[in-house]
Amino acid sequence: MTNSKNTCLLTTKDFTILEVMRDRCPGRDDPLALILKLKLETAQVMFWDDIPATVATLSSRVTFSSNGREADTRVISHDEMSAPVGLFLPISTVRGLALIGLSEGQEFVFINGDGHEERIRLHTVHYQPEAAKREREALPPSPSRSEKPKLRVISGALDSQPRQFTLRGDGFDDPGPSAA
Repeated sequence: MTNSKNTCLLTTKDFTILEVMRDRCPGRDDPLALILKLKLETAQVMFWDDIPATVATLSSRVTFSSNGREADTRVISHDEMSAPVGLFLPISTVRGLALIGLSEGQEFVFINGDGHEERIRLHTVHYQPEAAKREREALPPSPSRSEKPKLRVISGALDSQPRQFTLRGDGFDDPGPSAA
């Protein structure tokens, strides 16, 4: 029922998440079960620093289309996200699951919940967290990146005199709620 022209490329983390999803899948008639089975059987598992930047991984921002319709851009997420609506595409949905592991230009065909064939095509990976991490690590060390941030205390702008506080005779300096 489900067809993929090429193997999918998964990070070790993404592969493990899909394995857990498969183990928790409620039944064989679940549309996710067929996609999970195929993804895991055809997966080429890679370390995060080896996966190409053109592959959709978890937390990647991708542009895709379904059945040749207008393209949509979403962030592939682990689970349902509440905000902002329309920004995330969880892998707990057939489209999100179909996209994970695809390379730019690759298609994944599956049978949707209505029993119709659906063709998902990955157009572009705009952002991939693994590629972004590789880019950050490739930057030469700079003093601003290697040192801890420094706290700089700036005196008050209204007056240049420090405020004076007095303690009561018992050492208790809280004026109580009446001071508010």
